[in-house]
Amino acid sequence: MPDLVVIGAGHAGCEAALAAARMGIDTLLLTLNMDGIALMACNPVIGGSAKGHLVRELDALGGEMGLAIDDTFLQSRMLNTGKGPAVHSLRAQADKQAYQNRMRRALMTTERLTVRQGEAASIETENGNVTAVTTVTGARIPCRAVIAATGVYLKGSIIIGEHRHDGGPQGLMNAAELSGSLRELGFELRRYKTGTPARVDVRTIDFDEMEEQKGDEPVVPFSFLTDRKLENTYSCYLTWTTPETHRIILDNLDRAPLYSGKIHGIGPRYCPSIEDKVVRFADKERHQIFMEPEGKESREWYVQGMSTSMPEDVQWAMYRTIPGLRRCEFTRLGYAIEYDCIDSRELRPTLESLRIGGLFFAGQINGTSGYEEAACQGILAGMNAALKLHEREQIILTRDMAYIGVMTDDLTTKGTDEPYRMMTSRAEHRLYLRQDNADLRLTEIGYRAGLAGEERLERTRKKEEETERLIQELQTTRFAPGEALNGLLREKGEPETAGSQKAEDLLKRPGIRLKDLAGLHPDWAEVSAQAAEQAEIRVKYAGYLEKQENLIRRAREMEETKLSPEICYAEIEHLRLEARQKLDRQKPVSLGAASRIPGVNPADVAVLSVWLEKQKRK
Repeated sequence: MPDLVVIGAGHAGCEAALAAARMGIDTLLLTLNMDGIALMACNPVIGGSAKGHLVRELDALGGEMGLAIDDTFLQSRMLNTGKGPAVHSLRAQADKQAYQNRMRRALMTTERLTVRQGEAASIETENGNVTAVTTVTGARIPCRAVIAATGVYLKGSIIIGEHRHDGGPQGLMNAAELSGSLRELGFELRRYKTGTPARVDVRTIDFDEMEEQKGDEPVVPFSFLTDRKLENTYSCYLTWTTPETHRIILDNLDRAPLYSGKIHGIGPRYCPSIEDKVVRFADKERHQIFMEPEGKESREWYVQGMSTSMPEDVQWAMYRTIPGLRRCEFTRLGYAIEYDCIDSRELRPTLESLRIGGLFFAGQINGTSGYEEAACQGILAGMNAALKLHEREQIILTRDMAYIGVMTDDLTTKGTDEPYRMMTSRAEHRLYLRQDNADLRLTEIGYRAGLAGEERLERTRKKEEETERLIQELQTTRFAPGEALNGLLREKGEPETAGSQKAEDLLKRPGIRLKDLAGLHPDWAEVSAQAAEQAEIRVKYAGYLEKQENLIRRAREMEETKLSPEICYAEIEHLRLEARQKLDRQKPVSLGAASRIPGVNPADVAVLSVWLEKQKRK
């Protein structure tokens, strides 16, 4: 008998099941289809702006996604390198089938983890706690905790033009029964929508009409454990829509499900369909289209930027107006999919239900979009389910600790009225929450929980020690004036100096990098790239980091003012009625969390703060 049942084997379910099993919990992973494990139903990509941060944080905690993409990527790039390090983000094209096989292998070889094909029909509870999961075929699986990670399969419905049918992505079945059980348990379900473009046969693409997009060299790995040299093996290609593309779309808007009323679900603001882009950005003459490979053993290519639910004949017509795709042949049509999800404000920051003990939710069922967002919720839910079953304190990642903390706080305090996507702009402390220091921020948390191993911890401590040692040397080393120093300054376009210069001050100059100073101090050339990166960022951005750390300290005081779930806000005088209702419903864990609930204003927080002080004196 398993202690934990994870429902769904997408990116959230895989990370949840692996985390719990590795932390010593007997875990059953229940999936609709064994062939759908870790499926990349939409774009064959891991990472991207802000999403790269999430994968690095997941890896630092002891997750699998970073290792899996390092083993199976086709092309890797670092995004936003023209900006500061706060927004640098890794993005890698994945071999879809290889990634699935790699993740399936991890699941099948993990002790205490069983994977079984089956559809969950209901979640049973007793005295406000989970007791079992039942399947549509009549099996009853007793358990002490459940993680619902159903993705877009929950009452999924596929829409292509006038055609609609029940189903999941890429021809898989949907999960039809569990929604009713969640409603019976008191959850209010919402209907969200996402979509995907057509896939085309690579033999019908004219790449010479497109612009080649090569990967970066050297390749930076996602996982902090990956030491070997990684190599790009594929290019992507850039092309554009044309006025003819837009004309065809506009002439057929009455047949577009998005505008004809056939689609009722709320779609993602930051990943619109091509028909939505053409309507919303009518002033734009063209839109970027990226051609991306789906795998070494596949002839299918993904048409990034052309997500659509238009009728089949319209899809054929509009795709064939794009340079390089004028003779394209489809292997799969584009489609929209509607699915059920919950109001994420029903959850604690641990991703456990406010009302039902042992019931956790992770991934798109919480109203998010994206593999990376799902995987990070999965690992957090898996770790917290395991800690609960071990009767240990659960983990709450706050906004100053991780992008994962920003996401979970947004979901559980503010909620989301559209599919939620992580962005760097959501993180108020993003200069501190960089992807390069995710291991320094989170590995020890993963280790203390029992997930991250000794090797991860040892590597992190070594990096931290090497970084501190290098910063101390930069602060104490001085370079005498002379041709060597001034020659370097001239070469880098920096003013020359008549006196000696401290290495730290030289490194603060915009044109000087640590690798430049290594020419004057050869020992620094032997420092690891990871420690050198940390030292350079900390020296160059010292003033900004100090300001951010001061803000974090002030914010932490609010977060450390804990609020008991037993507080009856209805009885607190001078709190506005709306604030009382919102606070009673969401039961925030801290004064900081209370301040971020929509409908709770600064005056309410001040009243609550005074009330807390009175309670302390009593």
